[in-house]
Amino acid sequence: MGSIANNSSDTNSPIATSEILAELQQGKLWMINARRKNGLILRKPYHVDFAGPGAIIGGVFDSDVIGIIPVGNLSLLQPEKSAERQKAYLIRRQWVKLLKQITDKPMPEQRAQVILNQFENWFDLETAEELSDETFALLIGVLPQTISRVRNRVDRSEI
Repeated sequence: MGSIANNSSDTNSPIATSEILAELQQGKLWMINARRKNGLILRKPYHVDFAGPGAIIGGVFDSDVIGIIPVGNLSLLQPEKSAERQKAYLIRRQWVKLLKQITDKPMPEQRAQVILNQFENWFDLETAEELSDETFALLIGVLPQTISRVRNRVDRSEI
């Protein structure tokens, strides 16, 4: 399985975000390394997707991507076997379902609380803090001010 990493301490050569974006726009398939706490936020013309560990990115599904935001210590692998691709598509679908469950919550502050808590659990507090309010807002369909308000609460369990 071929791989690239966006980390200079990795044994693989680092790749720039602009290069990853160009390859996605050309339809190249990659898989988010399932053995690391990492992911990729994919900005599209009318929405934003998140692909977490183990998920496939690229191909016809992401050729319309206009921007990407690495989450955590991004490491991409090239799936070589059909079974690897199939499993990665299933995992991508699971990430889509998880995001949908969050966006289905009726109250914007609930959505903000859940996405922040999930990212802190999936990754860590520092990684979640690196992502902007706007990025989280785009993921779940709320205003950036809503994310900021919830982030600044001492006790998020009150929502």
